[in-house]
This record gives sequence, structure tokens and C-alpha cells, in this order.
Amino acid sequence: MVGRFISLEGVDGSGKSTQATLLTDALRDRGHEVIAVREPGGTPLGEAVREVVLGPDAMGPWAEALLFAAARAQLVCDVVRPALASGTWVVADRFLDSSLAYQGAARGLGIDHVLQVNAPAIGECMPDLTIILDLPPGAAVDRRFGRGSVSVDRIEDEGEALQESVAEGYREVARLFPERIALVSAVGTMDEVHTRVLATVIGGT
Repeated sequence: MVGRFISLEGVDGSGKSTQATLLTDALRDRGHEVIAVREPGGTPLGEAVREVVLGPDAMGPWAEALLFAAARAQLVCDVVRPALASGTWVVADRFLDSSLAYQGAARGLGIDHVLQVNAPAIGECMPDLTIILDLPPGAAVDRRFGRGSVSVDRIEDEGEALQESVAEGYREVARLFPERIALVSAVGTMDEVHTRVLATVIGGT
């Protein structure tokens, strides 16, 4: 048996971390073995990269992209591939499409160029399904601050203008890879969005 690889994406504040947790729990309730991972992170190297790339120090777009790719390569090697091979499902809070949207589109490096950089990092280990939680960046900001959240990393600190570019980047990525990407509205309550996410996942099994 081979596991299934699901990634959740979206602008900061779209609810992807919450939805990844809800999806993981729902799949376990249905009898699946599931592990949840986040990017960057999930390995000692990945967590160290997370501290650097989301920290306060400025860095160039390519340095940012390459650090994400390095963390991703280790996650695939140590966690994702072994889990899938054992029949375990993997639910990822961000994966490759974050780099395509943030560094490829919003930072202007080019989606194709960032994809090429990540190719040796992940090989053929691509998500079976990527769900992009589609929420206007202004609404995402309101949601974050409405629940008492504050900016906690360098990328979030760049504000709504960056997130607007990221949102358009995600839409472009969805247009480029319709066979594996589903845009799911993140408007509504947590439970309403979860219902849409779960229906998208279960409908694709």
C-alpha cells in the first residue's frame, strides 16, 4: 500500500495550519495512518532553516528560495518518502507551491526557475493533491488580527502588498497545474471551510 500526499497552501492568515490539523484528525478518524508536517520544518535541519528564513535578518530572494529548497529536500528524504512508502498519508502545511507563489511569483524569480531549483530537492515526490485556500489578503489580515494574532516572522512583516502578489501567484500556479491543485474558498467559518477541504480530499480518493 502506498500513502497519499496532501498539501495545504494559502496566504498568511488563510487558515491553512488550522485546516491541516482538522484534515489530519478527520483522516485518522476514517482509519488512515497520517503524519502532519510543516514547511519549513519537520526535521532538525528544517527547523534550523525555519529559524533563519523567518527570522529578522534581511536576505535576497534567491537565498530565501534556496534555503526553503534545502529544508524541503531534507523533509522529503527523512519523512515524506518513508511515510508514503509505508502506506502512511502525509498532510503538509505548505510544500513546493509556497516557493512557487512566494519566491517564484511574488519575489519575481519566476515560477519555472524556482521549480527547476526544487526539482533535485524533491525528485518525483510531489503532492497527489494540493489545496489552495483562496482568501483575499485583506480578509486574511483581518482574520489574523481579529483573533489576536500578531506578526511573528519576517515575511508576514512585509504586509498586505506582498500577500496580494502571493495570492495572484497561487492562482497562477493553480492555472499551471490543474491536475493536482484545487482552489477551495476559505471564506466562512472554520467548520465550513473544513467541510469543503474534506470533500475535496475524499472526493479525490
